[in-house]
Amino acid sequence: MSLAPVTQNKPSEAPVSSKGQPITKEERTVIIASSLGTVFEWYDFYLYGSLAAVIAKQFFSGLNETSQFIFALLAFAAGFAVRPFGAIVFGRLGDLIGRKYTFLVTIMIMGGATFIVGLLPSYASIGVAAPIILIGLRMLQGLALGGEYGGAATYVCEHAPANKRGFFTSWIQTTATVGLFISLLVILGCRIALGPKFDDWGWRIPFLISIILLGISVYIRMQLQESPVFQRMKAEGKGSKAPLTESFLRWGNLKIVLLALFGGVAGQAVVWYTGMFYELFFLTQTLKVPAQPANLMVAGSLMLATPFFIVFGVLSDKIGRKKIIMFGCVLAAVTYFPIFKALTKAANPAIFEAAQNNPVTVVASEDDCSFQFDPVGKRKFTSSCDIAKGWLAKKAIPYRNEAAPAGTIATVKIGGMAAVPSFDGRTLAAPDFKTQMGAFDKAMGENIKAAGYPAAADMSKVNVPMVVFLLFILALYVTIVYAPMAAWLVELFPARIRYTSMSLPYHIGNGWFGGFLPTIAFAMVAATGDIYYGLWYPIVISVMTAVIGTLFMPETKERDIFHDAA
Repeated sequence: MSLAPVTQNKPSEAPVSSKGQPITKEERTVIIASSLGTVFEWYDFYLYGSLAAVIAKQFFSGLNETSQFIFALLAFAAGFAVRPFGAIVFGRLGDLIGRKYTFLVTIMIMGGATFIVGLLPSYASIGVAAPIILIGLRMLQGLALGGEYGGAATYVCEHAPANKRGFFTSWIQTTATVGLFISLLVILGCRIALGPKFDDWGWRIPFLISIILLGISVYIRMQLQESPVFQRMKAEGKGSKAPLTESFLRWGNLKIVLLALFGGVAGQAVVWYTGMFYELFFLTQTLKVPAQPANLMVAGSLMLATPFFIVFGVLSDKIGRKKIIMFGCVLAAVTYFPIFKALTKAANPAIFEAAQNNPVTVVASEDDCSFQFDPVGKRKFTSSCDIAKGWLAKKAIPYRNEAAPAGTIATVKIGGMAAVPSFDGRTLAAPDFKTQMGAFDKAMGENIKAAGYPAAADMSKVNVPMVVFLLFILALYVTIVYAPMAAWLVELFPARIRYTSMSLPYHIGNGWFGGFLPTIAFAMVAATGDIYYGLWYPIVISVMTAVIGTLFMPETKERDIFHDAA
């Protein structure tokens, strides 16, 4: 049983061979149009990630400072958490009623939710309702995005000649990066134009602008014709009547779904989010580089790296998808630690030198320390260890841990200087706690400053070319693992259940393994004091994918995707 592409508006005609035929001018226009629509959808989705620090202050101001940022990242991750459910809902619709109509639904949900975020009152105005509504809107965005990627990748791949599927789907792969790039530029323009007002209310403008992009996107998608493969299936009555059952309740296909997740997408996802988001958080939160120059340097690195999506897409048509993706995962796992250490030295040499010359150590008993994450803002961290670590986490000062006997009051040692004792605030009255906290804050501030730890990165000492180069390398890793992924996933599954089958592993991988990376990594750093400790998360996942993918995943570049069988 086979399916072959046919002329756009005449699904009953004999199919043209899928082997080596160049696409027509009309088909090329269709592919470009679908890619542009996807760019705008990614722009909507990534605005939140780019503004996580501002969002934390606007919608989670009732929490302590450490919890604010972690909870803002969790709200960001909420959009990723529901992406697999969007994949199931919209994947099924895409296989039942068509790719084009599913496109229209997802773009309208995404754009509408983004526009409403721009109008949403802050925590100071309506209290806890603000973050609840925000998380709800993020979940709507995630549902819509869960149906977007599988449709776009399937749609483009089903139009492409057999020997150019990697090339044409690589344009879809650029859309996420281009969407992020545009969001950074819009945010940067608003920051420059509004100055300090941006953090007060100007951050809303990039969200409100999305309504214009929504109108453009809907217009573009209305011009598209249905996929020729889907037209052929409908004409011959060969489409699936139960895509969810065929995709996930039959072991032959479910096995491929699981292998695609653990042996492909999971590693790609953590490399993607390390090179696209975590490095921005690392620059601004850990290395204290001001937001404007940090965004400029990230945008510059993305601009340099984006053409390599096409390079590796073309290369995957020649040597295969699997080799390139596995190579990218291994390369990232091996080099992340040296790259991020070099980034520290280039972006904030003062903090690098201070950490080398005057390392900070928290000496405390383990039972005096707790994990300082409070999602409801009610818990007080007043033990001597928590006070010491909370101060260091707030200032983004890297530190080591040293065990002390039970009952010992925590002490902060700063290089060879005199140790600064903390205090146990659990039994103190509020005025006494405030007094002792003021004294501790003053002593820590003086000693940290004397040890050379900066309050913010000195831009005159930032090695901008080196920072951009290192960010470019991280983004280049993204292009290696991501460029061949769309073609690989499309080629793995039969046409009648392709949208459903490929969407779920992609969005579990990118929504859960990747989307939670900034939150998990930041929490790992806050818990240990090691600013590089969070990198263990993407490294372990990348190695897992490289092993499983190498041993069990097939190469697919020679497959005929118009056959109705895996």
